[in-house]
Amino acid sequence: MVAKESDTDLEAGDEAPEFELGGTDGGTYTLESFADAQALLLVFTCNHCPYAKAKFDLLNELAAAYDEVAVVGINPNDATEYPDDSFEAMCDRVEDGTIRYDAYLRDETQDVAREYGAVCTPDPFLFANEDGAFRLRYQGRLDDALNPDDEPTRVHVREAIDAVLAGEPVDLEWQPSRGCSIKWRED
Repeated sequence: MVAKESDTDLEAGDEAPEFELGGTDGGTYTLESFADAQALLLVFTCNHCPYAKAKFDLLNELAAAYDEVAVVGINPNDATEYPDDSFEAMCDRVEDGTIRYDAYLRDETQDVAREYGAVCTPDPFLFANEDGAFRLRYQGRLDDALNPDDEPTRVHVREAIDAVLAGEPVDLEWQPSRGCSIKWRED
């Protein structure tokens, strides 16, 4: 396990890069798939990383608590070297109720993770839906529990979501998320 901190080139106000990815429900998803949501929380995550696993419950809670927010997990990890991150294993996590996000998507080519500048799991990006475009409002820690066994005392992403839904600026310092490095395929 190699701990890595998030570091994206996207800045506040940037539009979300487009994507077209398959979901565990058999559907194909694009940004347009979430056009009815006031906010979009994209989290680059996976099945096996202890940091990512420690945030499953939080992400499930956010998906259940906010009808106006689409909570979407994207798994970019190399499933050949890490079979627990295969599409089949993703489907198993959804089927057994471990993951209950609004969508759990597979980034097989890893192009989407590269486009967003994701480097670790979990690596969250919160976008506000403004005039039909998703614009970045927060990228950073989900909460202040930096290690898998820590209990959070502050949930940064909930504060960011509440600000976005209230139409207010997100008044949070963008502190990097921490997690396992994305498992890039060796070409």
